[in-house]
Amino acid sequence: MILLVIGICAGTTLGLSLQQTPMYQASIKVLVGQGQGIAEDPSQATNLQLVTVTLGEAVATYPVAQSVVRDLDLKSSASDLIANMNVDVVPQTQFIEISYTDADPQRAQRIANAIGDEFSKKVAGVSPNVSGITATVWEPAVMPQSPISPNPVRNTLIAVVLGSLLGMGLAFLLEYRDDSWRSPEEAERISGIPTIGVIPQFATTRGR
Repeated sequence: MILLVIGICAGTTLGLSLQQTPMYQASIKVLVGQGQGIAEDPSQATNLQLVTVTLGEAVATYPVAQSVVRDLDLKSSASDLIANMNVDVVPQTQFIEISYTDADPQRAQRIANAIGDEFSKKVAGVSPNVSGITATVWEPAVMPQSPISPNPVRNTLIAVVLGSLLGMGLAFLLEYRDDSWRSPEEAERISGIPTIGVIPQFATTRGR
């Protein structure tokens, strides 16, 4: 029972994983600065880190997404662009990591770089003076070589673990609900009637 459940879960998961479309992710890093860039004064650095958190929230917004869709002449909408975008603010730094996921690795790289460029322009537009806040693409995206999903090996291993738990649970449940008598002694104990004889199990052969 346990092996059967493990086989079903692992086989089904592997088959579904192989049928999924591979997805690629390209990432860039944006440096938030003021005037010349990286802050040297500790208090200024702390203030810029707080500004970085705010700007991180501004990346995945419609103004940036609409500009990217328009400049690259994409067929997808701004909502689709935002849905495939992931933004992480690196703690205790002035860096924002922006990732974009797509089925085409070259398109993922192109859109990720375009997001960084458009975001930098938007920040420069709202803070145009010399000492204003800047957002500079520090590390542009490179074309991803391998997909981030699906991961058949990882998914199959998870299915094996879950299948083992499910199989053991099902086996214990069937064992618990099995009320058949398995020995003469058990039959005597449950029924209260002494056993007179035991009919042995034997195989029969049929002639042609």
